[in-house]
Amino acid sequence: MKPDIHPEYRPVVFKDSKADFAILTSSTIKTKDTIQWEDGNEYPCYFVDISSGSHPFYTGKQQFVDTLGRVEKFKAKFAGKYGKKKDKK
Repeated sequence: MKPDIHPEYRPVVFKDSKADFAILTSSTIKTKDTIQWEDGNEYPCYFVDISSGSHPFYTGKQQFVDTLGRVEKFKAKFAGKYGKKKDKK
């Protein structure tokens, strides 16, 4: 193998910002933040927006964002502005 071409793996904590979920694993990601882990050591920390601790597929909690579809919302918002032809005189 060629020397100095492989990334350096180190322990990194991935923490879900929405749920109380964190996992310690090896990664090559660059981070600025650190966090104290359960073993008392301090590790680099990377905050994620969604993980298995907050994703509806894994939690079983489905969230419905809206009841109207996107097309109906668009039509309601722009009903008076588009679709009418102006008379040319």
